[in-house]
Amino acid sequence: MKNIMKKVLLLGAGFIAITLILYLIAGSLVYPPEYIRRAILWGESDVYDYQKFPERKIEPGDDPFKFEINYEDESVQAFFEADPKIDDLDSFLAETKTQAFLVIHNDRIIYERYFNGVKRDSIVTSFSVAKSFTSALVGIAIHEGYIGSVEDPITLYLPELEERDVRFKNITIRDLLMMASGINYSDVVPLLHDDGAKTYYYPDLRDIALHGTHIAGHPGEHFLYNNYHPLLLGMILERSTGMTVAGYLEQKIWKPVGMEYAGSWSLDNPESGFEKMESGINARAVDFAKLGRLFLNQGVWNGSDVIPTAWITESTEEDKSIQRENYYPADEFFTKAEGYYKYMWWGLPRSGGVYDYSAAGKYGQFIYVSPEANLIIVRNGEKYGIEFADWLQVFYRFASSIAK
Repeated sequence: MKNIMKKVLLLGAGFIAITLILYLIAGSLVYPPEYIRRAILWGESDVYDYQKFPERKIEPGDDPFKFEINYEDESVQAFFEADPKIDDLDSFLAETKTQAFLVIHNDRIIYERYFNGVKRDSIVTSFSVAKSFTSALVGIAIHEGYIGSVEDPITLYLPELEERDVRFKNITIRDLLMMASGINYSDVVPLLHDDGAKTYYYPDLRDIALHGTHIAGHPGEHFLYNNYHPLLLGMILERSTGMTVAGYLEQKIWKPVGMEYAGSWSLDNPESGFEKMESGINARAVDFAKLGRLFLNQGVWNGSDVIPTAWITESTEEDKSIQRENYYPADEFFTKAEGYYKYMWWGLPRSGGVYDYSAAGKYGQFIYVSPEANLIIVRNGEKYGIEFADWLQVFYRFASSIAK
């Protein structure tokens, strides 16, 4: 009996190996070898992938801004530990694989912790927090006249798309920012065909965005989180400004707000040299907090206009014209929490017409902003530890408590 079972297992393993080989051979006829190598060998993405990709440096300015520090550990811990999901705050943060956790209230750092081998000057990565930086750059480019408006059709800047399918001319920049373009996106297909894998690992992201996208629906009808959108926005920024996206970020945000450290933006490969628009900004947690401060202060940094104030409101305030039940998926963030998505920010409404909002990335990278509480929370992590929507609710409840 044991010999029979052994033969069955060997046959099964052999069948799997042959199937995998055939799958890879078939994939090699369609996809570049580097894409296959990354997808197979690197496997699931993680927060240390920034060490594997090439990068473009983002240099800081000559006058770094430093938050005032006034730690209030006991009161912060008490507020958070009143939350039903938290017993001991530091234990909770460590156990959820947090790397960095900063609480900034009234422009002062009142709580600052690092875990799992990370220190204050350690590099952490953004994942999709990069999308919120991209959105800010689009607002600046519109203000400077490089881009006409969010109502511009994307084919005005990317005519190759219309040459493939005339329906692309119906998609606007706003549709990309809203994650509602009608462009195909599926991450529940075999690995090499997975759009999540393509937009993360593909060695020529411009090519896959221009030639691997297809129309699947009508723009503006349904929210669908889609990593092709920031890639297309990145190309629009490149073509309209004549600069690399990292270079534009350095000139328009990184230096003006006084980042303490150099950052970088991961690239698809050295030859293509295109920023991984969907995920790839690498920096220190305290510098990520400065995007939160910039938005909290309506785009003004120490008296200087960095982002138009009107863009801050436009990109974070809920679009009340949306019919939520048909537009959003049946996700807890949109249903139970009544959250919304606007221009690559995740919003949570409060009474009286005010709201909190957050830049958010895979594994729980957050820049959370609460104007009512004059609060910024930055969390970076190796894993979520708890659900995405639960993190936002924890931040929301803390902001509610501290604002009283």
